[in-house]
Amino acid sequence: MTLKQKTALVVGANGIIGGNLIRYLVELGDWEIVGLSRRGGKTEGKISNIAVDLLDAVDTREKLAHLTDVTHIFYAAYQDRPSWAELVPPNLAMLVNVVNAIEPVAPALQHISLMQGYKVYGAHLGPFKTPARETDANHMPPEFNINQQDFLEARQKGKDWTWSALRPSVVIGFALGNPMNLASVIAVYASMSKELGIPLRFPGKPGAYDSLLEMTDAGLLARATVFIATNRQCGNQAFNINNGDLFRWNEMWPKIATFFDMNVAPPLPMSLNVIMTDKEALWNGMIKKHGLTNTPYTNVSSWGFGDAVFGWNYDFFADGTKLRRAGFHDFVDTEEMFMRVFRDLRDRKIIP
Repeated sequence: MTLKQKTALVVGANGIIGGNLIRYLVELGDWEIVGLSRRGGKTEGKISNIAVDLLDAVDTREKLAHLTDVTHIFYAAYQDRPSWAELVPPNLAMLVNVVNAIEPVAPALQHISLMQGYKVYGAHLGPFKTPARETDANHMPPEFNINQQDFLEARQKGKDWTWSALRPSVVIGFALGNPMNLASVIAVYASMSKELGIPLRFPGKPGAYDSLLEMTDAGLLARATVFIATNRQCGNQAFNINNGDLFRWNEMWPKIATFFDMNVAPPLPMSLNVIMTDKEALWNGMIKKHGLTNTPYTNVSSWGFGDAVFGWNYDFFADGTKLRRAGFHDFVDTEEMFMRVFRDLRDRKIIP
């Protein structure tokens, strides 16, 4: 391996973002790939995996010390905590530990991609200015995404490498056991509703059914991430990344019901995190009845994340034109995206 080759360090390799990014890098064919995660993974072809506790600075430094050929860090790791303030220390520490381990040993380091989201704009707190733009002012802390970006900005001064802050909307793609996987939430909720012989009801807050939203396809996000990381003119900037279209659940939900061959009933606000707690036996019965992959109920869906997204009774979208002006013009139809992911879940025998 020479220093001229591209070597990607994907931090958070088992997540919906990291996993789809690795698949895209493999398709490109000119990348060596190292995945970092707590669980690790198989090493095959151009992909090697390292199990590491990124909260342990010593463990991180020791396990990454040999990665001297890394040219690009793609950072998409996340650890959840009960409150916004508690999210800051671990999520900042993990990024700092990775950079501290890699920067001193990787002389060919070119770029660090930081995965963020619309939390930078306060989207998780309540109604925010739409369309959100990369130039919008920060909101009142705590916000770990902002702390992470501040760290990279300060660390980069006087260095040859550049950074980018990537801001997708809700990312849609295949990944099991991931805390932010809306497609699985919808697919499993619909499948279980159908199994019970009841219509598909939108479970969100009043008003959320009619709000204006957008999504980010995981494949599009992977392509945009690599484009930004490998084009020098995109360095040291933030970019919103979205499919390029808008929708409302009041139009999308009936189309989802049609895919599952179900009727739609009027929305009924309910917490999925509460109402789905007792459904493990139903799920296990569905696995046997339909010959599904034996996926534990705890891994198949994140009901709390579904509650969060379905609770947005305000518009939720950002201006994605800055990235298009930079030269990335990919577009994904959001309705087609949902149906494609649902078909994928069926093909993998995750749902009936």
